[in-house]
Amino acid sequence: MNNPPPRKLPLNKTRKPPTQAVLLPSALVLLLLLWQALRGIFSLPDFILPGPLQVWQKFLTVLANGVWWRNLSYTLLEVFLGLLIGGCAAAILGYGLSKSALMERLLTPFLVASQSVPMVAIAPLLIIWFGPGLFSKVLICALVVFFPVLVNTLVGLREVPRSLRELMASLRATPMQTLRHLEVPSAMPVLLGGLRVGATLSVIGAIVGELVGSDRGLGFLINVGRGQFDTALVFVAVFTLIGLASALYGLILLLEKHLLAWQNWRQDF
Repeated sequence: MNNPPPRKLPLNKTRKPPTQAVLLPSALVLLLLLWQALRGIFSLPDFILPGPLQVWQKFLTVLANGVWWRNLSYTLLEVFLGLLIGGCAAAILGYGLSKSALMERLLTPFLVASQSVPMVAIAPLLIIWFGPGLFSKVLICALVVFFPVLVNTLVGLREVPRSLRELMASLRATPMQTLRHLEVPSAMPVLLGGLRVGATLSVIGAIVGELVGSDRGLGFLINVGRGQFDTALVFVAVFTLIGLASALYGLILLLEKHLLAWQNWRQDF
């Protein structure tokens, strides 16, 4: 007598979580609906809370007459220069401090103390000393970016394994060879993490400087909209800032993916 074949149990099909391409548009639509509903429930006038359609129309207006791009390009220049100068200066100083424990002990209290003063309090002084031009805004951005990149540079260089340093010394590697082939690759993940933080903070620094004193930039648009009770213009500038900070963060992530491709290759083995 033949035994019946074993019954196959149904497999539990796990549902895949919704992708980011689905979640982001859904969250945006929900936000717009809540925004419009809040405005309708409380019967808020346009100068208090404009509707999404009014903000969109204002965006099309400033886009058509060139106001939006002219001010965005100025803020983008400030952010780019501040991120470049602040990031490079922090990386160079961080490398120098990692090689000298005495200099690190001497300068660390001053660096920490400099971060205890809000940039909003320092920005007016920098505007007075260096004028309301581009230089003062770039300086503010660089100062905001400097500290997180410096700290991450120090942490990344300290995490280099001692055994690898001894290996490079046994191979009689020069300091430049050690920096290029060991210290930079080892510290790069932590350094790029600080650069991600610095990229978003640089946008805040640029806007702080423009709000204190400027005749161009997205912060200038916010001041104009506030003075004219044009709240839709303020919303346009704020949403542009959010998009700018998100774009910079995404670019750093792409850079990180490109520079750290060797880590993925190592994990495959």
